[in-house]
Amino acid sequence: MSSNTLEDKVWTAEINQHESIQSPFDRSKTVRFYDTTLRDGEQSVGVCFDPEEKFNIACKLAELGIGRIESGFPRVSEDDTKAVERILAAGLSSEIWGFARCVIADIDAHIELGTEYLLIEISTSDLKMEAYGFSREKVLERVVNAVKHAKGNGIKKVNFFAVDSTRSDLDFLKSVYEAALEAGADEISVVDTIGACAPEAVEWLIREVKSWVGSDIPVHWHGHNDFGLACASAVAAVRGGADWIQGTINGMGERAGNADICEVALALKCLYNVPVELDLTHAREVSRLVQEAGGYKVDGWKPVVGEYLYTRESGAVANQFHIPAAIEPYSSDIVAAERRIVLGKKSGLSNVDLKGKELGLDIPEDKRGAVLQEVKDISVKHSRLVTDDEFREIVAAL
Repeated sequence: MSSNTLEDKVWTAEINQHESIQSPFDRSKTVRFYDTTLRDGEQSVGVCFDPEEKFNIACKLAELGIGRIESGFPRVSEDDTKAVERILAAGLSSEIWGFARCVIADIDAHIELGTEYLLIEISTSDLKMEAYGFSREKVLERVVNAVKHAKGNGIKKVNFFAVDSTRSDLDFLKSVYEAALEAGADEISVVDTIGACAPEAVEWLIREVKSWVGSDIPVHWHGHNDFGLACASAVAAVRGGADWIQGTINGMGERAGNADICEVALALKCLYNVPVELDLTHAREVSRLVQEAGGYKVDGWKPVVGEYLYTRESGAVANQFHIPAAIEPYSSDIVAAERRIVLGKKSGLSNVDLKGKELGLDIPEDKRGAVLQEVKDISVKHSRLVTDDEFREIVAAL
């Protein structure tokens, strides 16, 4: 099935189009993405990207259409410094952002490297401030000093990132945002550091923050996936008026990870008709690169990038293979995936027919049942799929 319009490639429920669901979104602006795979994503336990891997990932992120790439935190190590230097020098189409705490030395490390855009963080919840030994007065002082220092020393844009925003006292959070903006910050981030905020609360909080800072200040949402709701929360943030969504490739990150940027983009585009900046035909390629560099593998059934999203083993499903809309919510074209049939325990006669046609094999009608039984026997005996070569041998022997 081939078509040229998005509408013809998305086969979701009619009820999604109900006015109460669609009307809150502002479609006059394109939702953009800030990728933090190279910093927050690398916080996944056991993951360590080398400078070459970080550079290659950054190049692919730019091809994906990521508006902003967070290059890293140079004070972590010499390797991180090298990675930031190389990414900055690459002339990528994405803006290259740096990460710093509200610590002058962190900011100076980026200034020395030539970073022009900087995200600066500090904790704003009472829980986090107590853990760090900060008072509210000390946090406000550090925010103002850090932002002024960055803006006064050549940083073109500063995004103030309030760690644990969602568990912060709202009056204090408002005062910190106001202090950051008055000191020269250009943008602010609302941050669900431990993934503790329900999507409905996210939407409410984004609207509230937008009312504090005004419509001219870009607002970012940064959420984590501890309750499996990072994508839903990101969509809720856009519904509430967020301009940017922060996240990672494959949703990687500390604990349960971050919002998966590609999942968020797919949901916004296909379920809510919201324009997004990403070109999802590059999503699977970027995902594979990050998995290889990180030394891990995502589930085959993972949305957008899973290996088996468009692979059919079940006979009942294979019987409908000729009508993609009957068995898939959106076309494989959207994510540049290959539709294919495989053979295993759950296969039926339709799998045998389709695989035979794919491989150019002539399977007599009266042999199909025997071929299928042999396929099932091999699959059960070895607890795996049957390979194409094995299938050829089965057909040749019967």
